[in-house]
Amino acid sequence: MKNVDIGTVNVSNTAPLTVIAGPCQLESLDHARRIAGRMAEICATVGAQFIFKGSYDKANRTSLKGKRGLGMDEGLRILSKMREEFGCPVLTDVHAPEQCTPVAEAVDVLQIPAFLCRQTDLLLAAGETGAAINIKKGQFLAPWDMANVAEKVASTGNKRMLLTERGVSFGYNALVADMRSLPEMAKTGYPVIMDATHAVAQPGGLGGSSGGQREFAPVLARAAVAVGVAGVFLETHEDPDNAPSDGPNMIRLEDMAGVLDVLMALDKVAKAAPVVI
Repeated sequence: MKNVDIGTVNVSNTAPLTVIAGPCQLESLDHARRIAGRMAEICATVGAQFIFKGSYDKANRTSLKGKRGLGMDEGLRILSKMREEFGCPVLTDVHAPEQCTPVAEAVDVLQIPAFLCRQTDLLLAAGETGAAINIKKGQFLAPWDMANVAEKVASTGNKRMLLTERGVSFGYNALVADMRSLPEMAKTGYPVIMDATHAVAQPGGLGGSSGGQREFAPVLARAAVAVGVAGVFLETHEDPDNAPSDGPNMIRLEDMAGVLDVLMALDKVAKAAPVVI
């Protein structure tokens, strides 16, 4: 099993759970500070490792009317501030090869969106930065297909990868999460992350935007941690119903302490008796 060191965080399928958490979309410096500060506090209390996430551009909104975000310059400024103030690694999405180098100068982890996970030029550009790369598994891929995706990044000499499950297309406006995909992707040796919030999204389910069932996000997170994963990806917001994107599937910030307390207890059990396939 590979270990990926990201700042002070060691992400591994055998290490204590890493929590990647933050708002779907960056809204302001104060808003990011509020969420990052609270999440850092919760993770320190329960013994979880913490990476703050936030997107400066939501380039795959359902509708042209959807709010895309603050833009690269302001978004990267905020992310750099979070790393400086809270001492945690930070993660954000990239959508085009030319974004990779400037973004890697400001953040610790480049995230490849699920829709773009087979875009060779993007994967190679991300890998060449030397930054850690979190690759979301496409909703259209089988878990074993991620070996080919990882090979593209590894061809650059960069093996600092995380592979993230976020559900697979099941039918109109619906996803399903297959827990078998977690040990399947772990066969690559790379750390596996469960994105429990996007896995309960309902793409395009509200017509002009995506719906979701946030009440099931902690359920999927529990199941994944019980299987044994390196980390969980959990988007959170103090008022999800009024968030600019992905509100229906984000966990309320006030609920995160209870969710993570349970996840850490399950993580200890799972890591003491790992699944071997």
